[in-house]
Parts: sequence; structure tokens; C-alpha cells
Amino acid sequence: MSDPILVAVAWPYANAEIHVGNMTGSHLPADIFARYQRLKGRQVLMVSGSDSHGTPITVRADAENTTPLAVYQRFHDGFLELFQKMGIDYDLFTSTHTENHVDVSQKMFLALKKNGFLYKESQKQWYSPKQQKFLPDRYVEGTCYICGYTNARSDQCDKCGNLLDPEKLLEPRSKIDGSTPELRETEHYFLDLGRLQNQVVEFLKNRETYWRPNVMRQSLGQIVADSLHGRSITRDLDWGIPLPAEILSEGKEWESKRLYVWFEAVIGYLSATIEWSKVAGQPEAWRNWWQNSGSRTFYFIGKDNIPFHAVIWPAELLGVDKDFDALMGSTDPKPLVLPYDVPANEFMNLEGQKISGSRHWAVWANDFLTRYDPDPLRYYLTVNMPESKDTDWDWEDFYHRNNDELVATWGNLANRVLAFAYKHWEGKIPEPGELTSLDKDLLAEVQEGFLTVGQEIEAVHLRAALAEAMRLATEVNKYLDQTAPWQAVKTDKAAAGRAIYTAIQAIDMLKILFAPFLPFTSEKLNKILGYSGSLFGSQYVETEKDSLGEHRVLRYDAGTASGTWEPGHLKAGDIFNAPEPLFKKLDIKIVEEERSKLGVPPAA
Repeated sequence: MSDPILVAVAWPYANAEIHVGNMTGSHLPADIFARYQRLKGRQVLMVSGSDSHGTPITVRADAENTTPLAVYQRFHDGFLELFQKMGIDYDLFTSTHTENHVDVSQKMFLALKKNGFLYKESQKQWYSPKQQKFLPDRYVEGTCYICGYTNARSDQCDKCGNLLDPEKLLEPRSKIDGSTPELRETEHYFLDLGRLQNQVVEFLKNRETYWRPNVMRQSLGQIVADSLHGRSITRDLDWGIPLPAEILSEGKEWESKRLYVWFEAVIGYLSATIEWSKVAGQPEAWRNWWQNSGSRTFYFIGKDNIPFHAVIWPAELLGVDKDFDALMGSTDPKPLVLPYDVPANEFMNLEGQKISGSRHWAVWANDFLTRYDPDPLRYYLTVNMPESKDTDWDWEDFYHRNNDELVATWGNLANRVLAFAYKHWEGKIPEPGELTSLDKDLLAEVQEGFLTVGQEIEAVHLRAALAEAMRLATEVNKYLDQTAPWQAVKTDKAAAGRAIYTAIQAIDMLKILFAPFLPFTSEKLNKILGYSGSLFGSQYVETEKDSLGEHRVLRYDAGTASGTWEPGHLKAGDIFNAPEPLFKKLDIKIVEEERSKLGVPPAA
């Protein structure tokens, strides 16, 4: 087996709906990349799940006077619904609240301990005298001691992106009631990042030539500026993954502690792959992505998650070496592969302001899809993807991009050519006769797109890839302006047929080039063109059950998908189906209608 590709996508906290910034930050770029790799015929596995143990879930549960389990399950189900509507084709979208994830996380902990990369130490942690309990880091906010941001979490500053030492937070306050917490000592296990620093630096330097500058700045750049230090991987909590039985035997005080979410959530990429293998009836298949020297793993995340994926997760993988595999029962244990690329995106803002759920300043993806189709959303989020800097969702820009590009350039091209051919050649591909140099040059240029667009996607330059596909569609429109088959059909039907034949061949190729970005309309066009198979498979929801209860997962079935990343094979005389418009033209009034909803709480 060759070319295994693991597409690992940031695990969303199951405490809020997914907005357009989340979608363009990780889920959509991952899906575009995975769809392309599937069209290339590679062994692709795209995994993620709901982060169900993070303190954002317990914060919401406290606010709603309910349980973290109830909060996680509610939002997790919403994620499954959204990904199906949006066409985010996960091979497995699971959660961290599974027996499998608990087992894998505990084995990672024990492997690190065996190799000497864990140590115990007492530390001062914020304690609420009013609540009479230790506060998780996300329950404490204050002023960042590095950049002065006044709403920093005690473990990370969202403004400067630095991981923080909770003890150094300035002007701390409890997120629960605003009271001032105090520092008290408590013992925890720490990951010895300092001992792993040299290996992590070597790993990063080997990727310096092709990783994005923002990723290198927040990983290698920060290590050079400030050496790595040990970070606690346990916390005083009652919601999350318990410590392994071996640790619980050290004393009753460990029973009230859980694995820190930042430590165990990234392990989800490994545990999800193992879960997929079990569900697929191939329990050892996970090794093809995690122990194959030829495999490549891509981590699609937002910039706020860079340190965890470019520094801490590689450190965990390096630290367990072969011992995780030994704990999995292997008689010939092997190390786990390190990330090949972490193509982190910057943030998307909204109408010039930072997206904020608490201020209702957001475009929620599920709500959007009640009024608009998914491909226009996928298109706008891709042309506006924050690959190198923050971008801005603007409703007027969305309106123009939909009408002036998606509809006018690509949608109208496909519809007018096929409608014209359906009328004048009775629903058959015209006989072209001998192609002219103009015809051949156009087809050669569009065919070259399989290389140029493909190269951009391989490098995870998705904006550039989509721009190139749209440029090629523009070239086909220019060709039709030159050949004018609409007039030629009246005096020289053979010439008109040649031009329409050429245009249909180009459209058939463009359908594939657009497919990773616009899967719904590409599938629709595939059927209009008379193909019996599908370009992609389909997703479905399954309910699984283990000792932690029932949980629903999203799975992908390739089915009879026959699409490949290569030119189409339509022939003269082939029958195609009656065409329909691929996209809807929008009315300018939607701009003010949508803007008027921003900042307004949803109706009860």
C-alpha cells in the first residue's frame, strides 16, 4: 500500500455552535485537501471529533445548571448535522468521551512515564475560597504578563498566542463569579518538555523550508526566544479522563484529578484512527498511517492551536517512542510518525470586528444553511481563507462573489453551453470534426490545470488553487466569445458543434478541478453530463456504545465513487441529461437583511 495521508482536524469544543471562522479555519480546508487526495487515489483518512472534556464545556454546564455530558452531547449532535449539510466528509468524527480514547490516552501517559519524561511536582494553582475548589485554567482570566491583554486565559493568551504560566497571570478573576482566586499548592504530573527540547527543535528545523511562517514563528521562534519548560498534564477536576490505575495506586489524592485536556485532546488524532480501524473491522490498519515511514500527516488548525500541534504534540510523540506500541501489545514495537505539516490558518473576522458568540457577532454555519446552499458558502470561505493573515467576512462581498464569480463565470458557463447543446444537438455531445489549433490550445490549457491546481492543493495553497480553477473557467468563456457558436449555429452548424464539443470537454475537466471545493454542484454536473457513478462517496451517522454510554459518530463510505484527478472521457454522440442551473443568483437586499441580524440575540 502506498501514499497514506492522514488529515487530522482540530477538535472543536462541544460547548458552542460552529461559525464561519471555525469552518474556514480548519474543517473546510481539511475537507478540500482530503477530497483532492481521494480523487488522486491515495489512502486518505480524515479524522476528528468533539473535544468533550475541555473546561469550556463545564463552564457552559454550570451556566445552564446541567451536566457536562448533556452539553457535550447536544453540541456534538449539531456538529454531525452540520458536517453532513456542509459536505465535510470525515472518515470518522467521534469524541474524546469514548472508552477507546480513554485507553489510548492513558497508554500515552504511561509510555511517557516509563521513558522518564513525566515528573511529579507541587505547584501553585488558582483556588476559589468562595467555590471551595481549585479552578481549571479556563475558569480564571486576567491580564497577560507578556502583552498586557486584559482578557487572557490563565494558560494561554489569545491575543499574542503565547502559552502562559498560570501563576504569573496579572489581576486574576474567576470566570464563574468574578471573585479573586488565591494560589494554593497542589501536586501534579508534568511533561518534561525541557528534556525533549532538542528533539523538538530538530523536528522543526527539518520542516522549516515548507511550513508556513506563522507556524514557525509560534513554534521554533518561541523556543529560541524562551526555552521549553515542564507543563502539568493533570488537573484537579471531576470531568475528564481519570489517571491510569497504576497512578491511582500512589494515593487517594490522585482520584480527584484528571488528565489535562490540552494533553489528551491532541491524542485524539491517534485514538480516532485506532477507533476507525476497529469499526472498519481492520484493527491493525491504524499502523499504516502512524507507523509507515511513507505516510504524511497534515494537521488543520487555527493559529491559536499552533503551540499544541507544532510543539507539544510532537514532544508527546517523541517521548513515547516505541513504548506506546508495546503497551498496545505489539511484539515488534515501532515509534509513531511525526507531523508532516501543520498548515494553520489565521482568523476570519466579521464585518471588521472579531467574531464573538457572546455578543452574537457571528455567522453560524447551521443557520446560514437554512437560507443558502452549501457550495456558495464553501466558495466564499475558500476565496477568503485566512491562510497568511486575518481576513474578513463581509456580506456585500459575499453577495458579489456569488453573483459575479460563482454564478456569472462558472455556473453560467456550464448551463448555457449544455442548454444550447441540449437544444440544438438533441441532448448529445456534438461531433467536432477536426479540431482547430484554437480548440486544441484551450483543451491543453484546461488540462494543464490538473497539474497547476493540483500543485497548489498539495502545498495547501487552497485560495490559489481555486483562483486558478476559476481563471481557467474564464478562459473557456473567452474562447466562446471568440468562436461565438450561438451565432455560428445559424450559418455553420459544424463549426458551432466543434466549439460546443470543445467547451463541453473543458467543462467536464473543470468539474473535476472544482470538485474538492464545490462537491455538491460538481456531483450535480457529473450527473447532467451523463456519468453513472459519483465523484465522492457519502456520509452517515452511526450510534456506538461502550462503558461510557452511547455516542454518535459520523462515518464516510466511498461507495462506488469513480472520480479521479484526471481529464474526463466524454465522446461525440454521448447522451447527457437536461441541464439545470448550478447556482442561485442572489438579490442585493440580502446584504442589509443579514447585517441587521448581527449582534441580535436569536429568538427564544
